[in-house]
Amino acid sequence: MIFGEFRCEEAEGVMLAHTLALGERSFKKGRVLSTGDIAVLKQAGIASVAGARMEADDVAENAAAAEIAALLVGDNTEMRAPYTGRCNLHAAARGLVRVDAERIDRLNLLDEAVAIGTLPQHALARRGQVVATVKIIPFAVPRRLIEACREIASAGPLLAVAELKPRRAALIMSELPGMKENVFRGTVTATRNRLEALGSRLALVLRCAHGKRAVEDMLRQALASGCDLVLIAGATVTKDRKDVVPAAVVAAGGEIEHFGMPVEPGNMLLLAHHGSTPVLVLPGCARSRRTNGLDWVLHRLMAGLPLTRADIMRMGVGGLIRSPLEPEDEEEGEEESVPVLPADTPRIAALVLAAGTSSRMGGDNKLLAEVGGVPMVLRAVNAALASRAASVTVVTGHQAEAVEAALAGRELNMVRNPEYAQGLSTSLRRGIAALPQDTEAVVVLLADMPRITADHVDRVIEAFDPAQPMIVVPEKESRHGNPILWPREFFAQMSTLSGDKGARGLLEQYAARVRRIAMDDDAILVDIDSPEDLAGARSA
Repeated sequence: MIFGEFRCEEAEGVMLAHTLALGERSFKKGRVLSTGDIAVLKQAGIASVAGARMEADDVAENAAAAEIAALLVGDNTEMRAPYTGRCNLHAAARGLVRVDAERIDRLNLLDEAVAIGTLPQHALARRGQVVATVKIIPFAVPRRLIEACREIASAGPLLAVAELKPRRAALIMSELPGMKENVFRGTVTATRNRLEALGSRLALVLRCAHGKRAVEDMLRQALASGCDLVLIAGATVTKDRKDVVPAAVVAAGGEIEHFGMPVEPGNMLLLAHHGSTPVLVLPGCARSRRTNGLDWVLHRLMAGLPLTRADIMRMGVGGLIRSPLEPEDEEEGEEESVPVLPADTPRIAALVLAAGTSSRMGGDNKLLAEVGGVPMVLRAVNAALASRAASVTVVTGHQAEAVEAALAGRELNMVRNPEYAQGLSTSLRRGIAALPQDTEAVVVLLADMPRITADHVDRVIEAFDPAQPMIVVPEKESRHGNPILWPREFFAQMSTLSGDKGARGLLEQYAARVRRIAMDDDAILVDIDSPEDLAGARSA
């Protein structure tokens, strides 16, 4: 490329370096002058112009920017049309930016003619946001420079966005005597807002005494419910790996990955996992709405990125999010947050039948028997609570006081069935009658199915279409199971059933109204009727 001052007689084909004002009209920067343009310039009394004439091997700025930008494109990124020597890359999904910083540096060091800027590593980007820009500084670059860029980029894309995936989270809060209720309200509010901002959901909130066994029990419950992320807010901030909450995590079968992080605020966070489920013991700043180390960890987890001890300890540079001397508003987030369903969300209730006599269990109430350290009735109720059901109603009967005691402290509607000995249908009738008036459909869960989780319930709920209401039945290898979703139009008939077969007859009568959905596991088929069944469930 030849840049300089050109006399008008020699300026045809020259690209203007600067915008020229020509009375009522103007020639903008970058315009390639034609024969007609030259005549206009001469008429305006302009003898020469500043600009550039491209040589045979040159690539114009827009084309060059587009070619180099294309080398950067990776997962969930897309480039837009170039303009004035610039080509932007945008996020095609909401997620964390991943940059090959070493290769971007090499590209920028090749020549001052090419400038590439990106968002910081692991920055949170919204869909459509600019995540990188390629700017060609001069009007053109030689082809050899683009080929040098291509060589550096040949190992694969240099930029990607790791899409955020929704998680179903549980929050466990331990308490000590004398703690104020607003502490718990503030923790729930901040946690819910933080999760929802990332497209995830606070599905289950559990409270217990601040003790190793109590926290261990709550962790087992959260895992059994189907939550795939567990957050634990201890009554006191964790000070050691052997402190109360970490000890409870280990006792429940979890493993501690790392304690502490070089991020302020947030350096008392503890990362653990139970199988594939992340478990976070929260720092004290977690109930603040201000950005802290917990947010950085949640971003990585939601985006499915690795999060090891080394990953956390590399957060130190830039980890001083704000000065530790900055005053903290202790009252923020204390207002109670109540999740509100969108106006067009169908009101689907969960109904847990837990009134049976356990006649084949040899005198024991099977619903109070523990599987994986959690009573079966509690597993069913927690799965319902952690699902997207708008309400949860539980019908008790046999040993009602003991069953209700096991469910104490949970937000649900409890109904007793004095006729429980006459069969399952009596509990179904009582439960249907107790549902909220605005219920459009109900998912019926049996409390003796210990492997049902919130995921099973949600998949049934998601299959319901209020515009074409069908009975939704889960199945595995052509065998139908539970839980089953019933539209409101069937409530009247369900309320007239008798015997111990529940609504099985209605399924046969309305076979044409049944929508079957395939499940990945046989949890929908496994119930506990005998001591042998219970022993098998425990060993599994």
